[in-house]
Parts: sequence; structure tokens; C-alpha cells
Amino acid sequence: MTLRVHWYLPTNGDNRDIVGSGDRSQKTLGAVANGFRPPDIDYLGQIARSAEQLGYEAVLTPTGLWCEDAWITTAALTQVTKRLKFLVAFRPGLVSPVLAAHQAATFQRVSGGRLLLNVVTGGDSAEQRRFGDRLDHDQRYARTDEFLAVLRGVTEGPAPDETFSFTGEHFRIENARVDPGPWGRPEIFFGGASPAAERVAARRVDTYLAWGETPAQIAVRLDRMRELAAAEGRELSFGIRLHVISRDTSAQAWAEAERLLDRISPERIAAVQADLANSESVGQQRMHALHGGDRTKLEVSPNLWAGYGLVRGGAGTALVGSHEEVADRIEEYHALGLDHFVLSGQPHLEEAYWFAEGAAALLRSRGLLADPADPATGSGRGRP
Repeated sequence: MTLRVHWYLPTNGDNRDIVGSGDRSQKTLGAVANGFRPPDIDYLGQIARSAEQLGYEAVLTPTGLWCEDAWITTAALTQVTKRLKFLVAFRPGLVSPVLAAHQAATFQRVSGGRLLLNVVTGGDSAEQRRFGDRLDHDQRYARTDEFLAVLRGVTEGPAPDETFSFTGEHFRIENARVDPGPWGRPEIFFGGASPAAERVAARRVDTYLAWGETPAQIAVRLDRMRELAAAEGRELSFGIRLHVISRDTSAQAWAEAERLLDRISPERIAAVQADLANSESVGQQRMHALHGGDRTKLEVSPNLWAGYGLVRGGAGTALVGSHEEVADRIEEYHALGLDHFVLSGQPHLEEAYWFAEGAAALLRSRGLLADPADPATGSGRGRP
């Protein structure tokens, strides 16, 4: 299977330095010389149009009070793009699963079938309480399991002219049906490193996403997920979320990583790490374990740099190196069974070009990426 490469929409703003997720870096970075790029629709549209032109299949949008609403933002951007898909992150349980299915069906019609769903259960109880959600970690995943059962049930079956009903601990649905149109139900992406999250993924999702751990760690996780899915009579596809710094030479790439690191104050690292230390997210704990807050031990595997995780929650690692080195590392991950690569970089407009014209071009020459300029490769579906 060829690679499916996606980019990221910085709906919390962008900068030449690392913009965090909910750590007020938007305000502090706006005061420095490099400047802060607000996430207005013009700038996000510029990134989306560039991603489409460069051959990325989709763009991921995050979810949280620290960024713009993903549904509204991406719906607006469907009107300035033609093929690009939108991987919309949202939190299950804050809305009815039938309403979410209805929103998805409308998005499919508005966009011509360009929606992908990224279900984010939420690993932080403090953040969930801001939305009025008081369930604990495992209860949230139990609710997600029911949510996805309903979402799939009302869009997939039992038959086009029949309704779907469901009775569970968290949802009771009677005689519902949502027509997704000729495009069908959007593909469901989902991540989570806890046992509760893995059980949900094995039962309900299409693509299981991991944050950027070392190849050895990823291999163990994928083997475990394959076993869990097989026990449910299912198969999963797999993806990984990474930042990227791809340059003409390795020295140039590592110089950029050092520049990003030099721009981070010890006080900012301490503040962010103190907040992240309280996270219930197993994935977040695994990201922290890669570097332990130590800025002197950040290359945790060849070309895998954990500097982002010092000041950013969620995905905390970047592939850093020459275009050839970055392409080699992606090929190594792909050989483990990863097909989806959701990438990002600072700033997101310029870095999209660095990767697409460098490492992606090499992957295409190796036959791992389709040529977006060739109609025979299916570029009309938005796939690079």
C-alpha cells in the first residue's frame, strides 16, 4: 500500500517558534521578533490551498478550547479547496452521536465527500470538566465505545431503508437513520495508549493513530493492536502523528532544531512540564518518558527528536534530518505497517513546502507516494 501523507492546520495560530497546545504561547510568542500568525481564515486557507497543491491528502485540525472549532473552520475551507480532505478532530459525548453523524453527512454533501473523522476521547479530566464532562478516564472510553457503535449504526445499517436503535449506559437511541450519501460514512481515526483506548480501537475504528515513538516501541504497539483487532474479527490500518524538519542537508535540519530549542526558555519548559505531569493520558506519559524534561537528551532514536514535547502537549517528536534521512525513517515506519503519516512543522506554511519538495519527492521516486500530477494515480480523490 502506498503512503497516505497528511498535513496539519494550526487553528491555534502559527509561528517560527513552537506554538504549544493550550499553554498561552500564542500570547507570549506574539511579543517576539518572529511574530505570531493568528489562525484567521485567510492564513488557514493559504495553508490548505498549499497542502492541496503539494499533494497532501488531508489536513488534521485539533480540538480544544485553545483552538478554533474544527467543524466550522474546515467547513469554511472546503469552499477554497477542491480535493483536499479534512481530518476533523472532535470529542465524543459532548454531542449526541446521531447529531455528529448528521453533521458528518452534511459535511460530506457540502464538500463532495472530503471528511475524515478524528475521535478524541480526552485524557485530561480537568480539561473535560471545562466542557461540563465529569466522567473519569475509563468511563469516557466506555462512552466513546457506545458513541462509535451508534455513529456506525445510524450510517451503515442495518439497511438503507431501516432505522437503528441502541440502548447502553450512556446513550439510548430510538429509530434513527442518517444518510451519508454516495460517499458513505467517513473513515474514523482514533488514538489512545491506555488499555481502555486500545479496546475501543480494536472494536470500532478504521485507523489507529500513534504519537511518534521509536520504531521499536511502535512495532510492539502495532503487534498488540493487531492481536486485539483479530480477537474482534477485524483488521485495522495504522497511522502516526509526527512533526518534521526536513532540509537539504542533515546539518541544516539539526541547526533548525537547535534554533527552535534555543528559543525556548527554561521557565517555559518547567511550566509546561508541570502541567503535563498531571495528565491522565497514557500517551502523554509515554511522550514525557522519551525526554523526561531534559533538553540535553532529545534525539531518542536516529533522526527522532523529542524537543517539541518539552513545550507542547500531544505529539511531541519530530523527524529531523536531510530529505533522504527523513524519507528513510518514514520508509522504516511504513515497513512496520504504518500507512498514514500526519505531519506538521513550524511554521506550517513553509514547512509544508520543505517536506513536499524534499522527502516526499524522494518517497514518490521510490514508488511509495503516488504522483499528484498524474490523473491515473487517483489524485482526484485528494490522495498524494
